[in-house]
Amino acid sequence: METSVAMNALIFLGAAIIMVPLVRKLGLSSVIGYILGGIIVGPFVLKLTGRDSEDIMHATEFGVVMLLFLVGLELEPKKFWAIRKKILGLGLSQMLLTIVILFGIFYVAKWRPDQALVAALCFAMSSTAIVLQTLKEKDIYRTDAGQSSFSILLFQDMAVIPILALLPLLANQKGSDEAQILLQYLPDWLQPFSIIFGVALLIFLGKYIFVPFLRFVSRTGMNELLTASSLFLVIGVSELMVAAGLSAALGAFLAGVMLANSEFRHELESQIEPFKGLLLAVFFVSVGSTINFYVIQEDPIFIFTTAFLVLFVKFAVLFAIGKFYKMKIDQRFILAFALSQIGEFAFVLISFSTNIYLISPQLNAQLLAITAITMCITPLLFLVYEKFLEPRFQNNSTSDETDEIDPVKEQKVIIVGFGHFGSTVGRLLRANRIEATVLDHDPDRVSLLRENGFKVYFGDATKPGILRSAGAATADLLVICLDDPEKNKFVIEYARKNFPQLKIFVRAKNRLDAYDFLNNGVENIYRETLGTAVDMAVDVLQATGMRRYAARRMGNRFLIIDKASTRRLAKEQNKEHVTFTMKQSLELEAQLLADDNISFDENRWADIED
Repeated sequence: METSVAMNALIFLGAAIIMVPLVRKLGLSSVIGYILGGIIVGPFVLKLTGRDSEDIMHATEFGVVMLLFLVGLELEPKKFWAIRKKILGLGLSQMLLTIVILFGIFYVAKWRPDQALVAALCFAMSSTAIVLQTLKEKDIYRTDAGQSSFSILLFQDMAVIPILALLPLLANQKGSDEAQILLQYLPDWLQPFSIIFGVALLIFLGKYIFVPFLRFVSRTGMNELLTASSLFLVIGVSELMVAAGLSAALGAFLAGVMLANSEFRHELESQIEPFKGLLLAVFFVSVGSTINFYVIQEDPIFIFTTAFLVLFVKFAVLFAIGKFYKMKIDQRFILAFALSQIGEFAFVLISFSTNIYLISPQLNAQLLAITAITMCITPLLFLVYEKFLEPRFQNNSTSDETDEIDPVKEQKVIIVGFGHFGSTVGRLLRANRIEATVLDHDPDRVSLLRENGFKVYFGDATKPGILRSAGAATADLLVICLDDPEKNKFVIEYARKNFPQLKIFVRAKNRLDAYDFLNNGVENIYRETLGTAVDMAVDVLQATGMRRYAARRMGNRFLIIDKASTRRLAKEQNKEHVTFTMKQSLELEAQLLADDNISFDENRWADIED
């Protein structure tokens, strides 16, 4: 059946909408639903799709690019540098061992040496899309196994570049034209350093182009422009990195890392997430639809024997690596089950190898079928683990988290709105060394606050994606200090529905607003004055574990010093208010953080009290 690309996309989306809820009801991964839907609507079952299905799969591989960009946003540069040894150690050992063992097996099986090496290189890859999606879906991304899986996947993405450079050498041909657009303008002696060149270019762009560009767009106040800018940024970086000789996915990941410290981190995540999810869903369906059952029928023994051999070898290698790095046995099983399949980059490498005549069209079809089969089997392996192995490891629960790589999601407190009221709460918390995640929708205020050391992010908390990406799912306290009562009510309703673990503190403008909040079950309400803002901060301090007396005493000290500072700064009222408020903040914090051995003389400030 011949169909257009648009019709194929429509069929794939329909398959996903129908199959995923069905498999979720059975307690299975959504990835299984996507792939099963693709098999059913594909050209070998219902024959609802045409030859364009492979084109759709390649187009939706951009979902993998977006996934890597979002992963990069969660990883600050200093944290990325901190795990460099883990990436190199785990990733390099997995790749080398898998390639050597598979090459040896294929060579003994009388494969041509060049074809055996190509197959080993392709099969050493694992699926970034399936693994990260499954780990996050099962909430084990931040376990030891989850972080180890991420490290190996990241190394594999980086390894794609040298593999693409190696394949033409095996075929005695020039490299890929797609990877040579900018490299052809570099001197020969610089071309081997294309990765360093690409990373340096991203650092420059991130610091001097991306962030100023997003600040300029955010001042328009138009959300659709921010959405367009986010997509433009990811697509542009991906194409630029391909032109510089890097893979699009690796380039997007590095761009995310470069922007992880920016104030637009959560805004970018909320804008990209829907597109990433949609493209990944269609990608998984298209994987199922491209399984060539005719090729499997011709030689099923070869196809399934090779597929299970690859799964076994990769499982054994990963399990052994986990043991060498002293991972717990349950974490070793998760690591081995997660990464034992062949990844989506194998589709690219196999097709490229065919184009340069390293492998025949028949072997190409067989290798693609083997790749798709292993990708389909992975969710089933997780099901086997959950049903039969996980119960045995309940005493060593896989939910125990290691050191998280995302400092924002480590925080217990989220503050929404950092104007006059919210900044009072935030300053007092910060003075007590409690770093909260702060969201504010004023780009100028966000920029100035970050220049003065506050960890503030641009974002409108009334957009559900922003609150979730700021870490509401794992936070303990939500402090809502927006000027608009209706926005405060909207955030409360969404938070209570989706994040029931949050203890909510809210600012009320007047008694009527307080009535509404009380009727909606919110107990911690603070009508806006300096005193009630400090009361809110004191209660938040207690909720984080500080003793009541110490919190109240700190609040009193804050009030006294704040009043004194306000009088001294009154002469600067002709300047931007937020500017001298920052001076007041820094001075107040310095006094509150003074040596505890120095006694605090409250009478010293008596003459300036109101």
